[in-house]
Amino acid sequence: MWHPPDGIQPGLPYPLGSTVDDDGVNFAIYSAHAERIELCLFDPGGRREIARYELPECTDEIWHGYLPTVQAGQLYGYRVHGPYRPEQGHRFNPHKLLLDPYAKKLSGQVKWTDALFGYRLHSPRADLSFDRRDSAAAMPKCVVVDDVFRWGADRSPSTPMQRSVIYEAHVRGLTIKNERIRADERGTFAALADPAMIEHLVKLGVTAIELLPVHAFLQDRRLVEHQLRNYWGYNTLAFFAPEAQYLASGELNEMRTAIKRLHAAGIQVILDVVYNHTCEESERGPTLAFRGIDNLSYYRLMSDNPRYCINDTGCGNTVNTSHPRVIQLIMDSLRYWTEEFHVDGFRFDLGVTLGRELTGFDPNGGFFDSLRQDPMLAHVKLISEPWDIGPGGYQLGNHPPGLAEWNGRYRDDTRRFWKGDAGLRGAIAARLHGSADLFDRHHRKPWASVNFITAHDGFTMADLVSYNAKHNQANHEDNRDGADDNNSFNWGAEGSTTDPGIVRTRLKVHRSMLMTLLCSHGTPMMLGGDEFGRTQQGNNNAYCQDSDISWLDWHAAESDAGKALTAFTARLIALRAEYSALRANYFMDGHTDLGGGFNDIAWFDEKGVAMSDEAWKFTEGRLLGCRRICRLPDGRLEATLLLLNAASESHAFTLPSPAIAWTLAIDSADPARRDEAVTQSAIDVDAHSGMLLVARHEVAA
Repeated sequence: MWHPPDGIQPGLPYPLGSTVDDDGVNFAIYSAHAERIELCLFDPGGRREIARYELPECTDEIWHGYLPTVQAGQLYGYRVHGPYRPEQGHRFNPHKLLLDPYAKKLSGQVKWTDALFGYRLHSPRADLSFDRRDSAAAMPKCVVVDDVFRWGADRSPSTPMQRSVIYEAHVRGLTIKNERIRADERGTFAALADPAMIEHLVKLGVTAIELLPVHAFLQDRRLVEHQLRNYWGYNTLAFFAPEAQYLASGELNEMRTAIKRLHAAGIQVILDVVYNHTCEESERGPTLAFRGIDNLSYYRLMSDNPRYCINDTGCGNTVNTSHPRVIQLIMDSLRYWTEEFHVDGFRFDLGVTLGRELTGFDPNGGFFDSLRQDPMLAHVKLISEPWDIGPGGYQLGNHPPGLAEWNGRYRDDTRRFWKGDAGLRGAIAARLHGSADLFDRHHRKPWASVNFITAHDGFTMADLVSYNAKHNQANHEDNRDGADDNNSFNWGAEGSTTDPGIVRTRLKVHRSMLMTLLCSHGTPMMLGGDEFGRTQQGNNNAYCQDSDISWLDWHAAESDAGKALTAFTARLIALRAEYSALRANYFMDGHTDLGGGFNDIAWFDEKGVAMSDEAWKFTEGRLLGCRRICRLPDGRLEATLLLLNAASESHAFTLPSPAIAWTLAIDSADPARRDEAVTQSAIDVDAHSGMLLVARHEVAA
């Protein structure tokens, strides 16, 4: 094996990863239980190993070395020597080439072969056996990077959470069928940066785009064998490297350019990040990085038998976020994306897992403490998915102050209300109120509730009103995958229909749900494509559908129906931005007297009478009025009145007193109606629909 004449020098234990300077590259990697670590260099194609060095120093469990002749662009990987004793939690196997946990770019893809496993895959001793085949040919290689980017005057729009409207989307699926974008750039960050894409987001009025995972991820072997693909990307391979397929140019700066252009348009970028598990699956999964570097440190293992992984995530393994070096890894990753890519926020997949200590979920656990005190992350948005499948895994409302949470109760209650279920009047009121029942403690604000009705996981909004059951046959799991209880309703026909009555009802309910979402206190998050009626053909678990099932159909967006629904959605977002009573930054208590007989929030039945205990308990009540009022800086009052009718027939709503000169701002039954003066004391609200009335200036303080 050839060695450069200068050999390898001790180098430094910090920073971790590969760090290039004018003279060479420093390499540093953590492993508490390794006996020695070899650095392997590869030719530019990644096919041939051209040099191998043993890292000469270990300081505080950080192995490190410096190569003075290496430059940016060098491909590398590691081989880690140590005990192979699965029953003790150790799975070292130097025959397996391993990725640097801090690699900032990868070259090549994982090529599935049995050699990727640390044990003999079909041995009767299972994972207690040992495999001596070299995995290097099947592994991607790490790349030493030294990117320079001119950010210029780039600044985050710094939109506060209470004014945010989040748009959840997939880099590839959002742009792959947009024919206004260059064909060779569709499905990538270059497409996301295209004026055609940014123009749509700006016209819609969203303030942030939340991207499904963009960290490099693994294509699951089972999916590859079924000629499917891991589309969503919740199978992280590298926490610092972007997914190569999302870079049309192959350059990291393509992602930076997209973020810079989105910022210039007033749009923030939030990354959906998966730190709760890795793609190495259970103890019988492949050895690609963490398992071979230090299995006992990186993963939670069964205390009585560390041969086995704890599986609180449902993905085979659970990252050990009670270990200080693992916390450091995640924090370094978050800081890297924030500092080097100007990312504006993070949504933590299975956030409960990140807060697990030995005793279970702890909102004051090590990870959350580190996250909340970090000055570099003080200005970014932090959002948790507040559940996992482990013991006590549903922790909605129990995260520490400073974090927002995906509100699954909001999703379920809103779906059920508009479906027409009984006994939902109190529940929908609580969700409109920012879910104060869940979040009004520890001085948290309504924005802590991230309100959503649809997300990547589940039905689209169009499918929610078109299917009674999931239709996941394309996933090749005999329709067993995906949730069975979706609180959906097809309104008379399963799937696509030309029946005008059914189509009309579906559109009304669709618009009514959008109205509810954008008129609720909290932070609204909408699913990309819901603004024009995107369908997944009834598939509620399209994780493996890198196909027309998942991709946004921009021809449908340009249809008359698509344009009309988009205009309706944009109107709602604009009203939310205009009227602060729709996005209050505090929990209204209903007792704050604003003068003139008005309190900050009040609830009414269809007769204009304040809701009584008996009315709240009336299980067949499907009508509700919500009046919210706030004082403007000039002393005048601003009022909104939301009237909801989830019944199957039209109802007249008597407007509550004191009388106000209301204006009809928007009607989900008839989007053409807007800016109409309300001259009567009552107003008809169509079945399955809602109205928003507004008043300002006319109301005296």
